[in-house]
Amino acid sequence: MKSRKFARLVSLGAVASLVLAGCTSGTASEGDSSGEPDKGAVAMSFAGLDIQIWVDELEYMKPIVEAAGYELVSDDPQWNIQSQVSSWQSWIQRGDIKAIMGYPVQSDSMVPVTTEANAANIPVVGYATEWEGIEAALVIDNYNDGLTLGEEAGKWIVEKYGDAEVPVGFFSYYETDLGIERSNGIKDGLKKAGAKVKISDMPSLTIEDGLENTKNQLSANPNTKVWLSTGSDQLIGSYRALMSHGVDPKDPGYLLGALDATDESLDLIKEKDSIWRLGFILPAKELAEKNAQLLIEAAEGTLKGNIEISSTRVTPENADSFRSDRKSGS
Repeated sequence: MKSRKFARLVSLGAVASLVLAGCTSGTASEGDSSGEPDKGAVAMSFAGLDIQIWVDELEYMKPIVEAAGYELVSDDPQWNIQSQVSSWQSWIQRGDIKAIMGYPVQSDSMVPVTTEANAANIPVVGYATEWEGIEAALVIDNYNDGLTLGEEAGKWIVEKYGDAEVPVGFFSYYETDLGIERSNGIKDGLKKAGAKVKISDMPSLTIEDGLENTKNQLSANPNTKVWLSTGSDQLIGSYRALMSHGVDPKDPGYLLGALDATDESLDLIKEKDSIWRLGFILPAKELAEKNAQLLIEAAEGTLKGNIEISSTRVTPENADSFRSDRKSGS
């Protein structure tokens, strides 16, 4: 992918900056109003903060961690493995970091710095993936989530178009374990359903990627009516491009489907007869609660092992129940 995939959108960058401002500082917090003592800090490291759900998770995690007596620190490697390694090394050298949790840009490349953390008696836990040296992880069945999305899309294609070959615009991602597993799962799900498809595989990560790749795909094949994605940001960009192209948002011949629903995609899914027919979600609040639990247990030496979580199907009827409850400016 081009370097633009690492650039954050302006609006998302503003939110991320606020999160980082609230989650990082040179000294640990002084405890919360409940009277919990200052216990040091714990660190959360995502591969980049151009993913809305990760930004949301940090916001949800902060008060939980602070209520337990810790400061929450974070970074934004912008999908650069050396930047992520440097962040972790700086945390190890701080002296007050009690545990680190992360989703690595490249899992294997984090093994040496994980070893450094362990040598400094700082336990490391994984987010959505596992690698050598970690003590536990939040385990997400990314392949099965992708398989479910692909199979449901495939069933719709078979019902709608029968034996006809259907072009599919597919926003894949092959540079992380999560992306690879989801991408493979979606393709296998289409096969499992018996759908006859011609997949245009377009590695994508951001709203901008989805928008630009959709424009290119429509130029190559304007009859592309099925669009699937490993994440909702890419498909939001695709939806915007389709609307600009003049597609009816209720056209019965279109299907859009993605994992990691966000507030914007929830709004589209809940619209009656929307072309965004398939959505699955790992709620940011639930993920944040599990992340905080693992970090606090790691810091206090009470880890019980992995925590498993799976995606939930979003429907027009339940979409509102998954909306973020963050207050503007909080």
